[in-house]
Amino acid sequence: MADTIVTSVKSSTPSSNPIRIICHVCQKQFSQYTCPRCNSRYCSLQCYKSHSLRCTESFMKENVVQELQQMQPDEQTKNKMLDILKRFNAEEEMDEDSFADSTLSEETMEKLLSGQEISFDDLSLEEKKQFHRAIAYGELTKMIKPWDPWWSKPSARKIRLSKEGTQLVQPLPKQELLDEIGSEEFSEVPLGPETPLPPLSRLSSREPSPLLTVHVVDVLYSYCFTLRLYNGDWRSDALGSVTVVLSVSSVLGQGAQPETVLEALSHCLEQVCCPAYRHMGGLQFGLGVIEDVISLLNLGTPALVCALCDMHRLMQEGEKEAKSERPRKSRRDGIRSAIKLAERKIYFIMCWVHEQPEEAWSSIAAIVRAEKPSAMEFQWSNKTEKLNNKAEAKSKSLIQEI
Repeated sequence: MADTIVTSVKSSTPSSNPIRIICHVCQKQFSQYTCPRCNSRYCSLQCYKSHSLRCTESFMKENVVQELQQMQPDEQTKNKMLDILKRFNAEEEMDEDSFADSTLSEETMEKLLSGQEISFDDLSLEEKKQFHRAIAYGELTKMIKPWDPWWSKPSARKIRLSKEGTQLVQPLPKQELLDEIGSEEFSEVPLGPETPLPPLSRLSSREPSPLLTVHVVDVLYSYCFTLRLYNGDWRSDALGSVTVVLSVSSVLGQGAQPETVLEALSHCLEQVCCPAYRHMGGLQFGLGVIEDVISLLNLGTPALVCALCDMHRLMQEGEKEAKSERPRKSRRDGIRSAIKLAERKIYFIMCWVHEQPEEAWSSIAAIVRAEKPSAMEFQWSNKTEKLNNKAEAKSKSLIQEI
């Protein structure tokens, strides 16, 4: 006996044969199920899902609601759900902000994704404006991991030099110690001199100046500030780093002879508060560099020799870069002669430091700390005086115009 095939339940075929209804969705298979909401006939789960979005969504919603009503969540479950929602909301906001802030063109993005190098000249006019704006507002500094100075690490207190001032061969630390404090810490401390330091009597027939104590403070300040400015990596721009050292240090850059620690600190603070370095944080940042100098002095002779040796290498690398540059591109007239003179001064001071008694440095560090408030007060008064002079100049010019 043949089955009667119909396409709708409303069909009225007068026959005693069994009725087989075709699926209302695919129109290919015989239907086996009926939707409880719309009474539509379907053959499979796939056809059920596609037969009516309204039916499937409402069915799922009812099931979820019933399940939730039966659940009695505890306080811990509620807190977990709140954390998930907060995290999801925060990620959504970050995605929106990053999309809104992105001003790179499709062409530039394709180059970046393909691993190509991009120079400033490759950017569009709008991208260059955004880049300069990011520099001006300090947005790029947020992407750079803050540098942890080598003189603030425990390994800086373990520096050992020979009697001649050269770097001693140090045994490698145990693996447990490396895992605890990190292997990079040991490599960040600058190495000491590779050759023995000569006695001062061989460098000069005259007695060393008693002002060298003050000059050390001036030189160390310029060193710490430069490393802070370049995030610890002066090798990325040796000539630029040399320029910073010479501009901050009155001893190395101007051949000055400051007679007191206060005079040396005041000059350094005045330089780091100038418009060229204002983005670093001004007076507050400059006072923090004084703490760096105090830390270095408290470490004693080995650390001071290593710091001055690092400065000496900086000068040598800066001189090489200055020599390789074309004259028209030189950053300052006579930069090479200034570097050579500063290089000789640093070497002489390094030899002098090596011969000083260890207990001298804690006394100098105490003097620097005692003079810090006076240097800050002097800088504030100097700034106020400049503002007053500027206001007076403006008022005078206004009176003359009237």
